[in-house]
Amino acid sequence: MSSTEPRERTEPRTARPEPSRTARTLVALAIGILVIGALFAIDAFAPAFFPDGLPTRAQDGLTLALSVLIESLPFVVLGVILSIAVQVWVPPGVIERWMPRRAWARRAVVSLLGMIVPVCECGNVPFARGLLMRGFSVPETLTFLIAAPIVNPIVIITTHQAFGFDDGILIARLLGGYAIANLIGWLYSRHPDPDALLTDRFRDTCALVVDEPGGKGRRSLAQFVIELRAVMPALIIGSALAGAVQVLVPREALIAIGSNPALSIVAMMLLAMVVAICSNVDSFFALSFASSFTPGSIVAFLLVGPLVDVKMLALMRTTFTTRTLGGIVAVVVLAAFAIGTVVNLLA
Repeated sequence: MSSTEPRERTEPRTARPEPSRTARTLVALAIGILVIGALFAIDAFAPAFFPDGLPTRAQDGLTLALSVLIESLPFVVLGVILSIAVQVWVPPGVIERWMPRRAWARRAVVSLLGMIVPVCECGNVPFARGLLMRGFSVPETLTFLIAAPIVNPIVIITTHQAFGFDDGILIARLLGGYAIANLIGWLYSRHPDPDALLTDRFRDTCALVVDEPGGKGRRSLAQFVIELRAVMPALIIGSALAGAVQVLVPREALIAIGSNPALSIVAMMLLAMVVAICSNVDSFFALSFASSFTPGSIVAFLLVGPLVDVKMLALMRTTFTTRTLGGIVAVVVLAAFAIGTVVNLLA
């Protein structure tokens, strides 16, 4: 969806209209009330289920949520700034002329953009939105979005600092992330209508940015406000979910199955999806599990976390439909499980 030549907009689907914002808010409030009620019920009728009391768990959840939010916010702002630079200030054709003509080769190159745009997964979402607005295809943008949180110099350095070349964890993470990204890009390139993978709200945003009058400075300010309004609510919700899940899921249950080759992979993938740690530093968190979990499960954790944790999914939902995200999660989880199994067999 280029800023100079917008694509033809898809007609709204009338078969099943989207719920209003008020309805979505009421549903979210109802879910929140149910969760709070369930916590009080557990605290009253099964106090032994959690070692700490409800006030302690609530404080821990709030602290974890705030830490995820504070850690992610600078990268989100950086991603928005880079998105504006690509969308508004880079002249048309400058990036495109360096791209191969074949679709698979373009995706292979786009998946390496993280090497020169080293922001974590939070900042990659607004940057990817800028690529879409510039005119990159949905499969190409998905390839970048999945690869960039892993295939970038900061993640390479921190993963090496944590594990070196032991058990092939670093190599498996880099090659695995690159392979998963290009697999997802290829799968969605087969979709008959790639624009249908995008939300109506994002298509409306594209039209709003394209039609914004004035010079580059005014367009930059308008897009900065639009992007922050789009991603900040998702970031706050994702951070809150990450903090809540971490205090609701007993970590002892995950550690208890760490020595089983298959179950350890499943446990670490689940852990990766809920802790929502930035990919720039998640290697050091995973290092604390290295003595009790298999190498393959560590690799699975390092692959799944940056791509489909609850915070990342909340951010991606600002751009891609729920069905699209479901397909991405399925591919990432199955591929990470396969890669982790191979690492366990070779380690």
